[in-house]
Parts: sequence; structure tokens; C-alpha cells
Amino acid sequence: MTSFLFPGFPAGRVGLGLLLVRLVVGAAFIMHGWGKIQNPTGWMGPGTPGFLQAAAAVAEFGGGIAWIVGLLTPLFSLLIAGTMVGALAMVHLPHGDPFVAMGKPSYESAAVYLGVALLLLLAGPGALSADACLFGRARAPAGYAGPPPTA
Repeated sequence: MTSFLFPGFPAGRVGLGLLLVRLVVGAAFIMHGWGKIQNPTGWMGPGTPGFLQAAAAVAEFGGGIAWIVGLLTPLFSLLIAGTMVGALAMVHLPHGDPFVAMGKPSYESAAVYLGVALLLLLAGPGALSADACLFGRARAPAGYAGPPPTA
């Protein structure tokens, strides 16, 4: 079953690659979000509304867990993408941070995480995911980039 939300659930090497990306970046988001979830409305300081801070904390911590499991991947990919756009627009670009800076602030990680969120949003979580178990009807063959075959 292909749809806008689930473009397919590729198996084989592509599915394994998507799983590895979800595991590594999901773990990173859990660690990034852990401190924020401990103080969800006070980690950015004054001037930023508490509900936006809490939303970002939930997107990072909860999104990391969701990516690892591969559950509701499109939703959490969209939330994480929005959080990374917010980090770029509110913090890194206004401060003039370079893309890469050794030992100094940069927007490299926010840009990479945004890229991963867009990858998972557009490609889906892969066959090795809870989404595939819950929402997948037909699976695409390994390496197949188009829609999965119809039953």
C-alpha cells in the first residue's frame, strides 16, 4: 500500500540502511532531548514561549524513540524537521554560525538532522519498522525504488 504518508517499505539493503540511520540518529535525538525533556519549558531561556520549547523537547526525545522503533515515522520526521528548521532560523543563522567550525558553534548538526528527517519523510522507514508491520500491505523488493507491487 503506497500513500503520501507511506511511500513504500523497501526491504533488503535499502531497508537495512534505513534501519541503521533510524537507530543511530534516533539514539542521538534521545540524548539531545533528554535534558530538554527534564525541563521542557525552561531550556531555551526567556523570550521563547514555553509551549514551543516543550514541543521541541517532545519532538527530539519522543522522535528519537519513534525513529528507533520505526513508529509513526512520517509524523515524527515532520516534527523533527520543524524543530531543526527552528534551530537554524532562531539560533544558528542569526548568530552567523558557519556550517562547520572546529570546537565552535556551527549549524552542521542541525542541517544533517534536517536532511535525515527529510529522508525518512520522503523514503519512509523501510521494511524493518513498526510502521511496515502496522501499515504495510505489500513490500517492495530489495533495491526497488518505485511503489510496491499491488496485491
